[in-house]
Amino acid sequence: MWLQETIQLRPKGRGFHLITPEILQQLPGLSRVRRGLCHFFLQHTSASLAINENADPDVRSDLESFVNRLAPEDAPYFLHTTEGPDDMPAHIKAVLIGGELTLPVTDGRLNLGTWQGVYLCEHRDRGGSRRIIATIQGEGDA
Repeated sequence: MWLQETIQLRPKGRGFHLITPEILQQLPGLSRVRRGLCHFFLQHTSASLAINENADPDVRSDLESFVNRLAPEDAPYFLHTTEGPDDMPAHIKAVLIGGELTLPVTDGRLNLGTWQGVYLCEHRDRGGSRRIIATIQGEGDA
């Protein structure tokens, strides 16, 4: 079976945001899959997707601090600054972290580890609503 849904995320400020509940709410067909894969593709170039700690929010804060050091705003060597000082650093962060994830599905659930969650890594101060295409392939109820 193949299923595909477009997930529309609420706008978020800059930072690493745990979005697992928000994406699961918009994937009703997931419960029909006994065994398979779910691929998430973020349709944006200044945000990214990641899997990491789902319990301690300090992890998300520390990740944000670290990536800001990797790609600082107002670096004199950036040429692409038309949309503001957070624009080019956002693109660099998105390339480094990536815009897609593939997760196993088992018995109608994402088969994440105990302390794992899906993050939207918003690299713009005001990125707006973000869209993810979720494609599920697997065995299950028709």
